[in-house]
Amino acid sequence: MNGASREALSAARESLDALTDNTPVDATKLSDELAAVTALLDREVSLRRVLTDPAQSGEAKAELAQRLLSGQVGGETVDLVSGMVRNRWSRSRDLVDAAEELANIADLTAAQKAGALDGVEDELFRFGRIVSSSPELRSALTDKAATATAKGELLRSLLGGKAHATTERLVVRLVTQPRGRSLEAGLESLSKLAAARRNRMVAVVTSAVPLSDQQKQRLGAVLAKLYGREMHLNLDVDPAVLGGITVQVGDEVINGTIAERLGEATRRLAG
Repeated sequence: MNGASREALSAARESLDALTDNTPVDATKLSDELAAVTALLDREVSLRRVLTDPAQSGEAKAELAQRLLSGQVGGETVDLVSGMVRNRWSRSRDLVDAAEELANIADLTAAQKAGALDGVEDELFRFGRIVSSSPELRSALTDKAATATAKGELLRSLLGGKAHATTERLVVRLVTQPRGRSLEAGLESLSKLAAARRNRMVAVVTSAVPLSDQQKQRLGAVLAKLYGREMHLNLDVDPAVLGGITVQVGDEVINGTIAERLGEATRRLAG
């Protein structure tokens, strides 16, 4: 998002945080209702265009949202959505993306209040690794011919009782309502949202062998000092790196593996 949409999304996040921080709202229920609004806006193209029409006043759009949603979802959700449509959006599609993001943040907030956010972060990362290493599973979860019900049942059989309820909810929603995204992109987005709940950045660390607790603490401290923010480490083991570690923070890659150094030496020799 950019321009007006970015500002509108920031305001919507602040409203959600204020609601979940200062009132006894059920964040899980709120998430379900925001997800239902997302599905409605995603399905009804004309409706979302009306609700983001810059020619209409913010108050008129808020009143329309209130009429449509009152009695269908709780008052907190009505207020959040009404506030969102009062603001300007660069594209009508951005409103749908924002509603979906708020639904995911509400779920993560519920996990945070339960003291389970760290576990959810790790489970999302691990599930992404499982998907990337299993073409059969990825194919089943992204098969356009399979129904959302079938995909949901498959995920619940895989995650039920093995992962936190929030992880299961987020992954099931992502897979059954992909909205044109790849599974990998959706999981990455969820991981970033989870990290942002604690104002942390995520570093994906790949090493030839598992890191010791001392090594993890030292690496986390170094990265936090380097980037000026607390760093959450998603750890992966890949014998192919031969030695050392690779650290990826966002789009930046810090490569200190033997494999990379051998490759660099080979390139220099060839040159």
